Amino acid sequence: MPVISKFYGIVIRMLFIQPFDARFHAFYNDSELIVGIMPLQIVQGSAPQRVQLLVLEWARLHQRELLAAWSRLRLAQRPESIAPLE
Repeated sequence: MPVISKFYGIVIRMLFIQPFDARFHAFYNDSELIVGIMPLQIVQGSAPQRVQLLVLEWARLHQRELLAAWSRLRLAQRPESIAPLE
C-alpha cells in the first residue's frame, strides 16, 4: 500500500480494490481509519478525535488529488505524493 502523505505522525496510504469506492487509509500509532473520498467521510475504524479532524481537514484540501491518486492506482500506476497538512 503506497504512502501518499505523512503529517503529525499520521501516515496516509492508498490501495485500489475493485469493488470499493475511492478511499484511503490513515494510520496513527495503533489506530487506522478508512476514509471515503466522494463523499468525504470516515467509513471504518477509530482514532483519537484530533486525528480524525486532521485527516478530514487534509482530505478536504486535497480531495481532487486523492481522486487522481485513486485513478492512477486503478490503472496500476503509482500515485503521486500529496503535500502534508501544514
